[in-house]
Amino acid sequence: MKFLKITKPYHLKDYKFTLIILVMAISFLGVLVIGSANESYQGKQIIGLVAAVILMVVVSVIDYVWIANFYWILYILSVGMLAIVLIPGVGEVVNGARRWINLGFTNFQPSELAKIFLIIFFAKFIMVHEEDLSSKRTILKAVILIVIPLVLIFEEPNLSTTICTAALFCVLMYVGGLSYRFIGIVLLVTVPTAIILLSLIVQPDQKILDDYQQKRILAWLNPEEYASDEAYQQNNSVMAIGSGQLTGKGLNNNTTTSVKNGNFILEPQTDFIFAIVGEELGFVGCCIVIVLLLLIVIQCIVIGIRAQDTTGRIICCGVGSLIGIQTFINIAVATQIFPNTGIPLPFVSYGLTSLWSMYLGIGIVLNVGLQPKKYQ
Repeated sequence: MKFLKITKPYHLKDYKFTLIILVMAISFLGVLVIGSANESYQGKQIIGLVAAVILMVVVSVIDYVWIANFYWILYILSVGMLAIVLIPGVGEVVNGARRWINLGFTNFQPSELAKIFLIIFFAKFIMVHEEDLSSKRTILKAVILIVIPLVLIFEEPNLSTTICTAALFCVLMYVGGLSYRFIGIVLLVTVPTAIILLSLIVQPDQKILDDYQQKRILAWLNPEEYASDEAYQQNNSVMAIGSGQLTGKGLNNNTTTSVKNGNFILEPQTDFIFAIVGEELGFVGCCIVIVLLLLIVIQCIVIGIRAQDTTGRIICCGVGSLIGIQTFINIAVATQIFPNTGIPLPFVSYGLTSLWSMYLGIGIVLNVGLQPKKYQ
């Protein structure tokens, strides 16, 4: 009968309105910035935001324990979606990458939804294996389970989401209670491996990455040599952020000195939305965006700490970590700290799949908050 208990009696005072206010605030700011970057996308984002809010509210009253009971189904759905998008004729090819499925009214990106499903899956998986999480068998099983979607995402190709998902998996395992001894061993192996891998992928005849991915890394290491090619976008992004100075040039400005108005940044409403924030809202606007996202991450973690079980704790920390990791990668790319690799800025970048997936995650976090330890 446990599979039939979709909802529970909740207390309104446990509803985390602070988290909702923060999410709505950053989303509203995102709508304004998207409209300034490319007005034709603003209407779609507003409609998507309304649908996302409804989704969040509905999911927030569905028992997360009930959802987690279907964790294997969610995993199979994740792998299935990621596999289907690679099929020629099904997956839409944009700029050489096959990452989307055309639904008619919008392009659906399976990897965005898969990240939320994988958080739920591993939250339940870790709880089931709570007593033997650090055993070799459980770790091997977990690694195999995450490698399958990682390979599918990498094959799209989508290196940024592959890195984000891999980092997210590490956080989930850590939060789940993986032994520090094993974590230390992993770091001793992965750090030198990463250095060796970086030295290999910059070689002329490497077969690890696609040519365009290698060029982006080379452009990051030697931006002067690729100033008119692969480093062009990032150089202009940094210029745009710097030109905003303290308070920016204002939303929807028409100044001829604007990097945005000169079309020096392609698709500014998505991967490089932070450049628009920097140019038009300045240092103050950048700080507001970062602080709002940081507060959302903190709220998710606090709710997770007070969760009634391990599954709830890991779901909240997972959603918070996903927002934090994506924020860090997006801003790092826009400020040339990382190589150019596209990933949405949570709640700010244009993209309905990303927006709905994030709101889905927040909805589940809200439900965890409705079931704190005191009502266990």
